[in-house]
Amino acid sequence: MYTAHPDRYAEMPYRRTGRSGLKLPALSLGLWHNFGPDRPVETQRAILRRAFDLGVTHFDLANNYGPPPGSAESALGEALKADFAPYRDELVISTKAGYLMWPGPYGEWGSRKYLLSSLDQSLSRMGLEYVDIFYSHRPDPKTPLEETMGALHTAVQQGKALYVGVSNYSAEQTREAARILAELGTPLLIHQPRYSMLDRRPETGGVLDALDELQVGSIAYSPLEQGLLTDRYLNGIPEDSRAASDSPFLNSDAVTEELVGKLRALNEIAGSRGQSLAQLALAWVLRQGRVTSALVGASSPRQLEDSVAAIGNLDFDADELARIDKIVQG
Repeated sequence: MYTAHPDRYAEMPYRRTGRSGLKLPALSLGLWHNFGPDRPVETQRAILRRAFDLGVTHFDLANNYGPPPGSAESALGEALKADFAPYRDELVISTKAGYLMWPGPYGEWGSRKYLLSSLDQSLSRMGLEYVDIFYSHRPDPKTPLEETMGALHTAVQQGKALYVGVSNYSAEQTREAARILAELGTPLLIHQPRYSMLDRRPETGGVLDALDELQVGSIAYSPLEQGLLTDRYLNGIPEDSRAASDSPFLNSDAVTEELVGKLRALNEIAGSRGQSLAQLALAWVLRQGRVTSALVGASSPRQLEDSVAAIGNLDFDADELARIDKIVQG
């Protein structure tokens, strides 16, 4: 029987999410790729246990995570039953709906029918009465935003979600979503954008400015840019890497000589700070406190430990930030 480490809250910093009362750990665990039936159950459980022991109290999912879709939620449900039942109130569990889950016109996007049906399915797979955060995973260009936000509000009213969020929304879509939710009486808690040293769109597109203005929290996904911002690609493309498999999320064409040169230069900065490249990338996303939490995946407890060690140095001086910008933008 798993017993959580008594000092699990000793090191991890927790950051207030916007103007809400909810605090999130600086690093959260995303169950995107490594919690399907192709991964050993004991490895999955070991990652979850180690995460909680290190103070990672937030597990982030979506209805389509796995693969196959739904399997990550089912895997977490089994782990909750086996290991975390006594600790449910110490955990923040989030899920999302927006991408394709079942055939026909009601199996994706942002309609009220899809979102609320999907949430019911997610709760069933995880064996939960409620999730802490329920997201609209992507904006739906053909459904009125009032309907999508109304469905999120209903989830809270039904007691099936405590908070709501959006993901992959533009700055203007985020402002409008926040306005609609405020009128309904369910504040927008958080936005989940893709953000890394190599992907600055939340800065250049004004999303981070909008969140500051609205006092809404943020949690960055892909802060390691699908593994590019680790030591795996410093010497090209490893045979067992995601890029070598031409994953839809990272293909070999993206790993150019120019990019590898940038990664090596960034790795030199990381070394001067006593960090790995991955730790540098995570610290950069979390700098200055604009991002509430960074989402990391893990294929092993050791990989998770390496990511969590980034919290040991989250401060940058102006020279370091300028050098990083010059490398990335150069």
